[in-house]
Amino acid sequence: MPRRPTRRRPPVSGRPVNERIETRGSTEWHVRALAGSDKSYRCPGCHQAIHPGAGHLLIWPVHKSLLSAEAIDERRHWHTSCWQRRL
Repeated sequence: MPRRPTRRRPPVSGRPVNERIETRGSTEWHVRALAGSDKSYRCPGCHQAIHPGAGHLLIWPVHKSLLSAEAIDERRHWHTSCWQRRL
């Protein structure tokens, strides 16, 4: 009898498995690991390019700032090492 394809269960918290919340200073941040993308981005930590296909982090605040419609509008792509060095 053929095996049925397995389905990944969604995480209990509703967040993807590769996403976590970190606290930096007094701010909480969503941190999502990305395996790569088909676009190039500029890292706000070092101002260098994150090349297409390179693994990196997608970061955005848990709580939106006053001038943003949504917190997700403030998301930025960071090199993993740049985010780890950030205080």
